[in-house]
Amino acid sequence: MAIIFYNTLSAKKEVFSPIDADNIRIYVCGPTVYDRAHVGNARSAVVFDTLYRFLKTQYKKVTLARNFTDVDDKIINKHKETGKPINEITTETIKWFHEDTDALNVLRPDFEPKATETIPEMIALVKDLLDKGNAYAAEGHVLFDITTFKEYGMLSKQSMDEMIQGARVEVAPYKKNPADFVLWKPSAAGEVGWESPFGFGRPGWHLECSAMSKKFLGETFDIHGGGQDLIFPHHENEIAQSCCSNASKAYAKYWLHNGMLMVDGKKMSKSLGNFYVIRDILDKYQGEVIRFFMLSTHYHQPLNFTFEGLDAAKTVMTRFYNALLETADVVAENETAVPDDFIAAMSDDLNTPKAISVLHELLNRLNKEKTVRAKSELIAAGHVLGLFYQQPDVWFSQGVDKEKIERMISERTAAKKNKDYQKADAIRAELLAMGVSIEDTKEGVKWKKI
Repeated sequence: MAIIFYNTLSAKKEVFSPIDADNIRIYVCGPTVYDRAHVGNARSAVVFDTLYRFLKTQYKKVTLARNFTDVDDKIINKHKETGKPINEITTETIKWFHEDTDALNVLRPDFEPKATETIPEMIALVKDLLDKGNAYAAEGHVLFDITTFKEYGMLSKQSMDEMIQGARVEVAPYKKNPADFVLWKPSAAGEVGWESPFGFGRPGWHLECSAMSKKFLGETFDIHGGGQDLIFPHHENEIAQSCCSNASKAYAKYWLHNGMLMVDGKKMSKSLGNFYVIRDILDKYQGEVIRFFMLSTHYHQPLNFTFEGLDAAKTVMTRFYNALLETADVVAENETAVPDDFIAAMSDDLNTPKAISVLHELLNRLNKEKTVRAKSELIAAGHVLGLFYQQPDVWFSQGVDKEKIERMISERTAAKKNKDYQKADAIRAELLAMGVSIEDTKEGVKWKKI
């Protein structure tokens, strides 16, 4: 079954034809690690984790690299504000990021390079661009000369004026062209920096991804991913510097970008009071609920983040887990093939909303048939989306005081034994008010969170 992706580079859907079918290689831009990751970071992590999971079902080897930007103006400013050492800030932030994405059931990439660990490769790339005449030195900086790459703008499909207007383009007198971008910048004494042939300094933001992708995936690879906000200037600049340096004059073959995240229909902003970090949401909702909610919208479209949407996702996920709980005696097979209609949905530009509709069909079948095949196919398909990885009893017990519930059930049992049915009914009502339903069975009292 052919896999089709919308390629930002060609601005159309294309059949995925890997460079090497024995090793699909993906690079995704990761976070700048100076503070807690926000829900926009979560969307990118979930989207490309789902891509990674899906391709792993179709190819024998898939290699994913996602970087950490651990040297940047924001990190330096955080250091100045807090007095904390830069390494302490970045180490703690990476730990937070891993904790949050683990809670979203995001798999760890095969490679997670840090910018500070790839400085020699970045220096070599800058030197190569200088030697080839694609870069120039000015006032302690090394800049890429965009006039040396005639295809500049090939990704964003905009004119130079359109690209510069409103983008993160620094205007400086030492630039030959306003859109020329920094490859290497000087560091003052006492500031973070590295010795280089161009002077003591540090890399520009765009440089690191070209150096790291080449180091871990080769100079050309299959898929480059990231948010739509990175198309210009970040990804445009990556293409320019990589194509000019690489012997093949090529870089990534397919470019996939996830849509922007809105909050209640507005751009997420601290000034609007609608800015949420992942940890804020994980304190209120299970990670699997957040993941399901994010996958309910096609990755290429904007995602409107609302608490009503999360509540609806929680209700749907509870239906799935309720079916898995009620078929606890049906043991799913581990090697079950994922249904063809689910694979067809995912093969159509990672159409997760359509794939979720297939999950609903599988759920209905499981509720009706309660067979090993029905349960196995539902779980197998869910796993491709990173869902149904918990035991049902764990799902229903999260956020409740298990000891208290068990104690109340024992008190109810004792009340019924003493024929104090009024007390027994009162305990059942109290449990129901707590969001816990109980059922009297031959094996004893069973309870679940509702």
